[in-house]
Amino acid sequence: MPKMKTKRAAAKRFKRTGSGKLTYNSPGKNHASMAKNAKRQRHLSVAKTVGKGDLKLIEPLLPYM
Repeated sequence: MPKMKTKRAAAKRFKRTGSGKLTYNSPGKNHASMAKNAKRQRHLSVAKTVGKGDLKLIEPLLPYM
């Protein structure tokens, strides 16, 4: 049986923490920063953790992470 392939798009977006949780960076930080206030930009820069419901969809995409 061949190895399973990792979905590269998902691997670039999610990182595994030491405790096994998945984190991701918030979208919407790359451009149009003048339209966003400082508080909004500060909150967008914090990494978020993936919720339980979404883990069931994302974990099969990342078999070796």
